[in-house]
Amino acid sequence: MARSLASYQSKRDFEATPEPAGGRRTRKARAPRFVVQEHSATAMHWDLRLEHDGVLLSWAVPKGVPLVPGEQRLAVRTEDHPLEYLDFEGEIPEGSYGAGSMSIWDHGTYELEELADDKVHMRLAGGRARGRYVLVRTRVDPRGKEQWLLRRLDPPDDPDRKPLPERIEPMPLPRAERLPRPARAWAFEVDWGGRRALVYGSGGRIRVTDRAGADITDHFPELVRLGRALGAHDVVLDGELVVLDAAGRPHVGPVHARIAATSGSSIRAQAKESPATFVAFDLLHLDGHDLRDQPYEERRRLLGLLLERGEHWQVPEHHVGEGRELLDGAQRLGLPGVVAKRLGSTYHPARSSDRPDWVRVAARRTG
Repeated sequence: MARSLASYQSKRDFEATPEPAGGRRTRKARAPRFVVQEHSATAMHWDLRLEHDGVLLSWAVPKGVPLVPGEQRLAVRTEDHPLEYLDFEGEIPEGSYGAGSMSIWDHGTYELEELADDKVHMRLAGGRARGRYVLVRTRVDPRGKEQWLLRRLDPPDDPDRKPLPERIEPMPLPRAERLPRPARAWAFEVDWGGRRALVYGSGGRIRVTDRAGADITDHFPELVRLGRALGAHDVVLDGELVVLDAAGRPHVGPVHARIAATSGSSIRAQAKESPATFVAFDLLHLDGHDLRDQPYEERRRLLGLLLERGEHWQVPEHHVGEGRELLDGAQRLGLPGVVAKRLGSTYHPARSSDRPDWVRVAARRTG
């Protein structure tokens, strides 16, 4: 492996980028350090960097460091980086090599068990990535670009962690009812009247499905940055797709038209003219844990911590016990109505005819 910063320095204009130019090549600390940086560039990826021989050996990992034993991810060898990059976070300006935002996802020390030109065995001791890993070179293309695999070898610290499910059966659509009583036993959300959708996020990428499980990801290219917002989290979100007008009122017709479109150019044109918004109202899976048996209010709390509002997605407010007020507000604003969700209820696909946990109340009905 090369031990030179020449390639790193030749690709960068240090008057334009805040990245360190390098120069510090020695240190007295005993254990070598590592860092994993989340790099929102042209393509979202994570950079694994290992301190060795005065530089940082570096790999770009498109889907992030694997946390499940036996799981392996593609890794691409990149140029050695300076030691100062261990602490680097910031915005690499447009037009610069690697333009985009860089933040630290994890850092710590590591123990090197084996280092060869085509294999690296190590034990990471970070905040998120902990345990034994191996990097194995699998291919070198004619231009010298090296493809590797990064594999997790031993069980994670969390033995209950489960892989992201391929499909989750969604809760049935809320049943039309009057405002439920007592109000204090329910949380109330705006009913956007949208097209139901589930979002599966992993490694900075998302897959969008409809209620029946059909993949509709390619029909909503404007949602791609939602994957970046979710970062390295493994998640399943429940929500709905709408198109919002200038006044913030939802329309579902353009969403149906988008799903019916078969031409890529038509989809892109519609996405530009009438961009969709994903309204996330429930969190079903988070980082290896099924949340469907958790009470509604806990799932909602975790969802609020996970996701901030973005250009094409949002987590709307929910209001405990304020059904009448929210319904009156929805009627004034021309919104479809409200959805009431029973506090303490779990997420289940079976419908209970005598005791529904989700209820829809139309804005025209105030009784």
